[in-house]
Amino acid sequence: MASSKPVIPQNDNVAHALAGAGGGVLSMVLTYPLITLSTRAQVESKRAETAFLAAVKGIIAREGISGLYAGLDSAVFGISVTNFVYYYWYEWTRAFFEAAAIKAGRASKKLTTVESMMAGALAGSATVILTNPIWVVNTRMTTRKENLEASQELVVEGSGAKAVPRKPRQPTTIGTLMALLREEGPAALFRGVAPALVLVINPILQYTLFEQMKNIVEAKRKKNITPTLAFFLGAIGKLFATSITYPYITVKSRMHVAGNGKKEGMSQAISRVVKEEGYAGLYKGIGPKVTQSVLTAAFLFAFKDVLYEQTVKFRGAVARKAVKA
Repeated sequence: MASSKPVIPQNDNVAHALAGAGGGVLSMVLTYPLITLSTRAQVESKRAETAFLAAVKGIIAREGISGLYAGLDSAVFGISVTNFVYYYWYEWTRAFFEAAAIKAGRASKKLTTVESMMAGALAGSATVILTNPIWVVNTRMTTRKENLEASQELVVEGSGAKAVPRKPRQPTTIGTLMALLREEGPAALFRGVAPALVLVINPILQYTLFEQMKNIVEAKRKKNITPTLAFFLGAIGKLFATSITYPYITVKSRMHVAGNGKKEGMSQAISRVVKEEGYAGLYKGIGPKVTQSVLTAAFLFAFKDVLYEQTVKFRGAVARKAVKA
């Protein structure tokens, strides 16, 4: 009796997506304190500006080391979903263009610059729409302690009462989500979508530059790039992309934490920041953000190829077991 063909656990799109998600989680955990510092700098008022080292010391003094990891759980969930969705659609689009190139008889099936940008635009747009609610909750959690920092409670001592600092309770991801829905409604989960969609240009620039540099290096080396080379190429791509798009990152963070009484569009938000704080206000926190983004992208590209190879090996092992069975 003929045996049925074993089912392959996943295609290459899913393998790339899983590798991207895993690489994103590892790089996020390694660089998260820089995200906390950058996000708080982006949303604080001009009067509350603090230097980098002072901000680190202040957070540790008030909240302990754990304060640097506020919202890490939602961020890990967010980056895993974000990278999975992004890489799945990016690889699907790339495979489509490569198949079209072969069908058209093109000399090389490598993506052109325009094709890389189109793949990044499709993947980035899908990712923004699906994951924006996660990042709204994460931004609220990352910045919530700044708002609770001055909270106090009355403690009776002897014949009188005096106010003493009360350590703010750390809300959970679910608690933050439920409070946001209760107080501001479901629409709040999509606050900041406009600047986020504009920011799709960030991964477009990043991955287009990375892919083109990768193609040049591999053409000269006649073999695939190493994780070390991927680390440096990824860092260069992200440095370029983040430096250009940072004002929109600032506006997106501020829109994520804005309450019901502060609804405004993207252009209004940019105008308000410039009017109140000058153009420098659009670049608040850029130091830790660029550092974090560059390191995250570098680690991601270094981890992703290794994780992809391991995922493919695991897939092959499962397929072989299915054949034997």
